[in-house]
Amino acid sequence: MASILERNKDLKIKKKTREEYAEDALYREVWEEVNNEKTQAFIKKYSRHLIAGALVILIIVTGIQIGVQTYKSNKLATAVNYETAVENMDAKALERLADNSSGATADLALFQSYILEKDIAKLEKLANEGNSKDFRDLAKLHIVNIQGDDMTPQEVEDYLSDLDTKKSPFYYLSRLVVAQKYLSVGDSENANKWLDVILTDKQAPATISASAQLLK
Repeated sequence: MASILERNKDLKIKKKTREEYAEDALYREVWEEVNNEKTQAFIKKYSRHLIAGALVILIIVTGIQIGVQTYKSNKLATAVNYETAVENMDAKALERLADNSSGATADLALFQSYILEKDIAKLEKLANEGNSKDFRDLAKLHIVNIQGDDMTPQEVEDYLSDLDTKKSPFYYLSRLVVAQKYLSVGDSENANKWLDVILTDKQAPATISASAQLLK
């Protein structure tokens, strides 16, 4: 039996005639012309849209680049202004920085401005409008420390209720403050309720637990 290769030797490849070559060339030419016409028609029809799209992409890319540079410049300027205000112990500059910045930076600047001027209005603003919960909680503790004598134990408890969660770094301290307020009016029963929570919590800081034990 003849192999495939041997059989293929007997096959003759049919050569194209001159007319067939000419027909192929004409077909390719017409096809290219049609494609060129379609492309030109598409570009002509949608030229405004294509140009607008390219401009939009250019504007977006440029805007992102400008935005990144502006963001970096603003952050650098804020850091420099903050450092200068702290070095000069300039409460007014820190207050302006708090008004013109955001996040924890604004909260820290406002708190340090309070430390320098002892203006409780700044603490109240931080407690009510602070950007971060930690600074709001810190401000509330300071307000109780200042105004606690004029508040009842229940008012102190209610005012510090936002701190009664382990998500607050001042959770244990706020409980100790509430207990101390109850003890200041001779209400050891309610004070012990708050102290017991601290003393039975293995996660309570050692210093807070020691203070609670002394008050018990």
